[in-house]
Amino acid sequence: MPFRNEIEAFIRDFVKDLNENTASVFAGAGFSIPAGFVNWSDLMSEIAQDLELNINVETDLVSLAQFHVNENQTRSKINRKIIEEFTEDTEETLNHKIIARLPISSVWTTNYDVLIETAFTKANKVPDVKYKNEQLLSNKPKRDVVIYKMHGDASHPDDAIITKEQYEQYHQTHEPFINALTGELITKTFLFIGFSFTDPNLDYILSRLNFRFSKNKRQHYCLVKRHELGDYLNPDQASLDYNNRRQQLVINDLKRYGIKSLMIDSFEEITDILHEIERRFKKNTIFISGSAESYEPYSRHEAVGFVHMLSKKIIENNFRIVNGFGWGIGSSVINGSLEAIHEKPLKYSESQLVLKPFPQFESGNKKLSELWDEYRYNMISLSGISIFLFGSKNHDGEIITANGVIREFEISKELGNVCIPIGCTGYAAKVISETVLDRVDEFFSDNEAAVKLIQQLNDTNEDLIDKVSLVIKILRLVTK
Repeated sequence: MPFRNEIEAFIRDFVKDLNENTASVFAGAGFSIPAGFVNWSDLMSEIAQDLELNINVETDLVSLAQFHVNENQTRSKINRKIIEEFTEDTEETLNHKIIARLPISSVWTTNYDVLIETAFTKANKVPDVKYKNEQLLSNKPKRDVVIYKMHGDASHPDDAIITKEQYEQYHQTHEPFINALTGELITKTFLFIGFSFTDPNLDYILSRLNFRFSKNKRQHYCLVKRHELGDYLNPDQASLDYNNRRQQLVINDLKRYGIKSLMIDSFEEITDILHEIERRFKKNTIFISGSAESYEPYSRHEAVGFVHMLSKKIIENNFRIVNGFGWGIGSSVINGSLEAIHEKPLKYSESQLVLKPFPQFESGNKKLSELWDEYRYNMISLSGISIFLFGSKNHDGEIITANGVIREFEISKELGNVCIPIGCTGYAAKVISETVLDRVDEFFSDNEAAVKLIQQLNDTNEDLIDKVSLVIKILRLVTK
């Protein structure tokens, strides 16, 4: 879908940050509300009743929590509410799942629930959760992401930051968290999601951090929903005008912290934006699918040289490669990629080559064929473009089309990958090329230039090595 210019610019820059491993997300209460958890007003509603106050009138909910503790000299009811509201077995949202699939090394949140860490675990990543100062002193082995829960965890409600006194003392009691966040705000680009301008969390955090920033701040972003006449905050035009004015003042105030507000018309746009970020990031990763028992109509020397050069050029064009070490193909992919990396180690990185050799033995109750299919799905899901070449195997002494490569094409299509078959290499690649060209609208509906180049990739009269430049041209076209 087309995005407004400011959001388009943000997506482009944030994808660059993802590629450089300098992107982070800060999730507020609104990030978990769609999953069924309460907002601050709902959480404090019963507390307000006990104090004989109207939750619809109160805006300073942190003070409300403090009033309750002052009156009762205990926070046991608040603790019980946190346990009741934030320890449910609730399914994470699509937004949680997308964030977990992105290569983000740290996530910050003021939420008490476990949805973020659950999403990363289900994405086969190891989360290292920090909600106490002492947890910052040690690291979880083989962690993929650090999740900083600045205001605590629902499993320890007595330590959850919720009262005014706790917020006032936060810079002393949780100084290590503030130091860690300050460092990340300086070195990473943050996307703030799920923060409303009535959420007391964001105000307290930023006010504690403001004095630590210099004038040269890093650019951060916050997704902000426009007010709409008729919603619960804007029942009439006077309310809408007032809230629009206040929202604009807060947006301008956020600039002090280097936070640029991106206006959206609906919360559904957040999912659209995250989807587009994921799609564009994945397009920088190319899955090379292929196997070769026979290289006909080319010689083995020609074929190996072609795969080697293609892999090298892909790396030199700043793409990543994912490969399952296919028979007769994998070694050339590795050699070509490593040659590019080792020739210019300061420009290219070994992280641009991701190898996923297939399991060779059955595990548990799963048959090898099931393991391979699951493995293929996980491997291809890392990429946004799939290249298919050759695709032959030996079956009882006969050279036939490799059904594994055909299956990788089916999975690629299911996942929405751009599919680029090099038809001249025959076997599975030829079958896939015929399918793509027969259903052009399905695969390249708005890219006639790419279709013409794929047609050229079918020509066996040209030298195979000359196809490398054609593939690179296609990659540039589909990643514009």
